This record gives sequence, C-alpha cells and structure tokens, in this order.
Amino acid sequence: MSARSKARKHALDLLYEADIRNSSALDLLALRDVQEDGPDARPVRDFTKLLIAGITDNKRKIDELIATYAQGWDMDRLPAVDRNILRLGIYEIVWSADLDDGIAIDEALTLAKDLSTDESAGYIHGVLGRISSIKESIAI
Repeated sequence: MSARSKARKHALDLLYEADIRNSSALDLLALRDVQEDGPDARPVRDFTKLLIAGITDNKRKIDELIATYAQGWDMDRLPAVDRNILRLGIYEIVWSADLDDGIAIDEALTLAKDLSTDESAGYIHGVLGRISSIKESIAI
C-alpha cells in the first residue's frame, strides 16, 4: 500500500469517527497528531492533514453533491463508511487538480471493497463516475 493510500485510509478513519461522534474531523486530527519522540509518537501524514482540511472546508458543497447525485439515498440513510468514502472521493475529484479522476475513483473503490460491501463499491463507483463527468460544470 502506497503512502498516499495509507494517508487516505487514515483520513477516512478520522472522517468516519467524526461522523459517528458528531464531532469535527479537524478536532480529532489535532488530538491524534502526537509529535513527540518515542514509542507513543503518532505523527499524522501531511497528506492526511491536507485531505481532512480540504474536506472540512468544503463539506457543505460535498454533502450537497452527494445528496444530489446519490439518487434514491438520503445522506442519513447512507452507511457512514460509504458516506465518508464519497466525501473523500468527491473532494479529490473536484478539488485536487494534480490527481487524475481515475486514481481518486480507484482509491475510493479499494476502500469500499476493503471496508464495506460489494454493492457499496458499485454504488460509490456510479456516484463518483457521475461527479467526474460533470466536474467542469460544478460551481465551487
């Protein structure tokens, strides 16, 4: 697993926990980013920090996109892990200019296959594919 894939997984863990606890992913990130030396050191990768900050800053628009393009599903009905995989994928597709959409979608699908159901992976693929196809027309 690449360093960026690990960072995405860590970002998803933080997003999921924040969603379940109804708290801020940025606050959880600050609690988890232990910089001291020794066996308890748990520094958070810079890419994880970038993802959490970007998703937090754009969460309202991201959730609006999910609600619009996740046809037949309310935000509250989506499983929490799927909802947060979509948040991560949409952020990378729409706001990460240096990343190919296909990579963002593949990374999201890998997370879905590892952490959710096969049906979820297909559903997430459909939503992210749609977002990718219209991203030039999305007002951000």
